[in-house]
Amino acid sequence: MVKVLTAELDVYRAANILVKEYGVEQAPLMAKRVDAMLELDDVDGQRTWKAVLRAVQELTRTEREPGERVN
Repeated sequence: MVKVLTAELDVYRAANILVKEYGVEQAPLMAKRVDAMLELDDVDGQRTWKAVLRAVQELTRTEREPGERVN
């Protein structure tokens, strides 16, 4: 369980760095390294960059999901 939480935290840290470095507009494009990982047959790298891309999307979204609670 700790390993999963650490990995998720690392994914969000990477996503946050991309957003800070490249901005809201460019960060999703930079996270699309998924294609490069596919070309290299790097399944783990592909999985990691997919997670980073999802985290970037989550960090940069501006609207709530239907039924999402507000803190």
